[in-house]
Amino acid sequence: MGEITLVRHGQANSAATNEADYDRLSDLGHQQAKWLGDWMRDHDRPYDVVLSGTLRRQRETLTNLGYPDADRDPRLNEIAYYDLTDEMTRVHGSDAHDPSDFVTRFPATLTAWRKGEIGGAETYDTFRDRVRDVMDMAAQPGKRVLCVSSGGIIAQAVSDILGLDIPQMARIALPIFNTSVHRIHVTDHGPLLVSFNSVPHLDTADRADNRTFY
Repeated sequence: MGEITLVRHGQANSAATNEADYDRLSDLGHQQAKWLGDWMRDHDRPYDVVLSGTLRRQRETLTNLGYPDADRDPRLNEIAYYDLTDEMTRVHGSDAHDPSDFVTRFPATLTAWRKGEIGGAETYDTFRDRVRDVMDMAAQPGKRVLCVSSGGIIAQAVSDILGLDIPQMARIALPIFNTSVHRIHVTDHGPLLVSFNSVPHLDTADRADNRTFY
């Protein structure tokens, strides 16, 4: 049996209003990733394959975990969410980039994207297919594969396993912690989700306030 471990990047620049400004870890994001790296060295088994997307925040997280030279795979890159919300503003005239309404805005944005009402760097179908492709690649029998990615990728991968549609996928995505760990077993009968959104490196009283969603 193989195992895929998905890790979300550390806290990024949550004050950003565009893709470029968001794509770097905050000081806390660096620390979260260092704590997870320490936990993995003390409690986890070695990985046969380690990779991340090409985004800066993903690579910085990987370096802090202790894998600065790991491979890059752009299929693990996040949805260009700021670009999509800009399109939502242009097409539907709604306000953009307000974290307080993310619960309603995120599923509405994904639904409009899938319907083709808004564009972006890629179509929804292209995004969904690349997530399926990279998960198929990572599903290597007998191998442990670590993928450092982002919340949208993790939510799509989990939704594919569980057969969830966009409204449910959005509810999967919303609570995903920065540097959270998600494990999938690779079996002869298909992938099995065995843990979701764990943060063992932050599960102490003195680190509870360091759990972040964005």
